[in-house]
Amino acid sequence: MYNILLTCPPMINKKKLFEELYQKYNFKITIPKFTQTLTEEELCQLLPEFDGWIIGDDPATRKVFESGTNGKLKAVVKWGVGVDNVDFEACKDLNIPVTNIPGVFGEEVSDVAIGMLLNLTRRLHDIDTATKEGKWIKPCGTSLTNKKVCLVGFGDIGRCTARKLLSFNLNISVSDPGFEKVDGKIKCKYNPELKLDDALNKVNISNLEESLKNADYLIVTCSLNKNTYHLINRENILKTKKGVILINVARGSIVKEQDVVELLKEGFINSVGFDVFENEPLNKDSKLRNFKQNFYGSHNGSNTLEGVIKTSERALKHMFEFLNKN
Repeated sequence: MYNILLTCPPMINKKKLFEELYQKYNFKITIPKFTQTLTEEELCQLLPEFDGWIIGDDPATRKVFESGTNGKLKAVVKWGVGVDNVDFEACKDLNIPVTNIPGVFGEEVSDVAIGMLLNLTRRLHDIDTATKEGKWIKPCGTSLTNKKVCLVGFGDIGRCTARKLLSFNLNISVSDPGFEKVDGKIKCKYNPELKLDDALNKVNISNLEESLKNADYLIVTCSLNKNTYHLINRENILKTKKGVILINVARGSIVKEQDVVELLKEGFINSVGFDVFENEPLNKDSKLRNFKQNFYGSHNGSNTLEGVIKTSERALKHMFEFLNKN
């Protein structure tokens, strides 16, 4: 029997759904007590006891992996798409098989991006709160039709978001260095075989500066890396239209929160919809809490029953294959 450490909250919440797979793969699943993530120190103490680790958003650092290889650790799987918290180079150096689960949450996360956009443009959360308090407010919203969206990132989540935005008759300008438009057709520079929905050819592919210019809405769906850390900062936000709505369903550190706070105070940013933050859970003393017009999530954009089942089953299968490879 293989001992597997599981630290991914969405999978943990539905752990009973996978009991047959645990038995099939001969896995003993252990779930420690934690809220969002374990600390590096906690992981260093725990990991040597396990053959495998299904990783959530924990600090999967070289130090953590080294501690694991000093014990029983043989393989790891990053649950979900994002890999910014996982040191893949360390895994390579330490000969630890590792993978993530790409392309599984485009529909789920893009649903949240669209939901936040609709909510913020029509102030639905304000109306809901007031109605529950016995008030009957009628704030004036803004229409989506013919507005400009700057969409940062055109991976699976970005493409799903763009497809849904097109149905609202929005003008979409995409910033993603991995894509280009050739003879009216969007192509992926790094994967020419990637098949794109024909409808997506309606969007404009441009550089970040042009995409930001006069944008009514700024939606972030790109991955976090050294090039995107604090990419959405004061300088770049000021290239959009005054009164911009900013939505981030990617990773918190892509957006420089301090700059956002200042621009909210100055009235340049109308409101923000954040499902992710630089520090999670959102700190009790975060100044972002001072703006009641904003709409916040709990890094829960991928968490649907269908998405969790699909991703968890793949994670368990990958772990089994890693551990039973010759």
